[in-house]
Amino acid sequence: MATKEIQAAGSTGLRGQITVPGDKSVSHRSVMFSGLCDTPVKITNFLRAQDCLSTVKCMQALGVKVEDRGDHLVVCGNGLHGLKEAEGIIDAGNSGTTLRLMLGILAGQKFLTTFTGDASLSRRPMGRVINPLSSMGARIVGRKNNSLLPITVVPQQDLLHGITYDMPMASAQVKSAVLLAGLYADRPTEVIEPYPSRDHTERMLRAFGADLDKSVNHIKIRPAKKLNAPECINVPGDVSSAAYFIVAASIIKGSDVLIKNVGINETRTGIIDVLRNMGADIEISNEHDVSGEPVADLHVRYAKLHGTEIKADIIPRLIDEIPVIAAAAVAAEGVTVISGAQELRVKESDRIKAICHEFGRLTDALTEKEDGLIIKGGSGFRIAKCDSCNDHRIAMSLAVAGAAGSGVFIDNADCVEISYPEFYSTLEMLEK
Repeated sequence: MATKEIQAAGSTGLRGQITVPGDKSVSHRSVMFSGLCDTPVKITNFLRAQDCLSTVKCMQALGVKVEDRGDHLVVCGNGLHGLKEAEGIIDAGNSGTTLRLMLGILAGQKFLTTFTGDASLSRRPMGRVINPLSSMGARIVGRKNNSLLPITVVPQQDLLHGITYDMPMASAQVKSAVLLAGLYADRPTEVIEPYPSRDHTERMLRAFGADLDKSVNHIKIRPAKKLNAPECINVPGDVSSAAYFIVAASIIKGSDVLIKNVGINETRTGIIDVLRNMGADIEISNEHDVSGEPVADLHVRYAKLHGTEIKADIIPRLIDEIPVIAAAAVAAEGVTVISGAQELRVKESDRIKAICHEFGRLTDALTEKEDGLIIKGGSGFRIAKCDSCNDHRIAMSLAVAGAAGSGVFIDNADCVEISYPEFYSTLEMLEK
């Protein structure tokens, strides 16, 4: 695996205008939901990264037509009840979103499906999805008491049963799996969240004509006979990808960066709220809607940040951004405390441990907690060799720390292909 050298940004900081790739969460769902319809859907700004391509291959294996026409995809399935049994085992790669949402879609199908994945995905717990689906009548089996890959969805003879599921932990993937299974149930299905998680599934299901009600943390979906596809889905820029440049511009002196067409769905903008609370200079302009998702331009300038406290209620709105928030906290004055983030331990890596261990090569500022981190800011970053832990978000966060400090060498750096293949080249462009 490749080692990447990131040099310090220098006295002029980061400057320029960029766009970021299409939203990963929306890209996954756009292909899945379009594949449950029987009319073509054009998808623009689709994220052509490994995780989303795993979803494309999965849907193709189930009989959905997906054509890549260069600047867009065209997806056409055989209807809500028209998926077909795959000829072999489906490989979900590294993509937890692919696997968890597809378990919801396939839970009510009358054919058998078996999933595998890479070494990282094979360690990630799936019981949190399988348990509520099993209570709906699905039969799903896997290793370690039906919790780990390989996982097989056994053919369903009857309709699934609608349930009311009170989620022990906010998770957009678990919520989405249960709601998607609810399309194939015998009565309405309800999900109750402890805190709001990203709501792309609810927005897109409504756009596809699903009968869905939502009030704060309570979502109800009714069974469907079909979904009605829109002619086109425009995927907004991914705020999780923008986060690295938002933080980098905020902590590197002299920086002035404009990021165009970023999704600002309020269930995803915890990173902006936290950074502004820390004193960041982030201007939001040109707000408009794209395919039901709010989009805007973000103008970010360097600012002196201060520490903050990040609690459990906001974690679902910034769970993927915590590694790069850690970089901001090291650069800030004062102490930052992150709590309620135990979900990080079951991502592509144990991200709490990875942040402490790998950032610990660059700074002595971090202390590990079971559910988060304590970060004593103001120390800056020294140069060191670090490892990405084969986790794309750790790799990109280390790159931000290196650019803000004295540089960094990142082993296994090409894992960014999972979500942002152009990340390093974009960072280098802003440094020129």
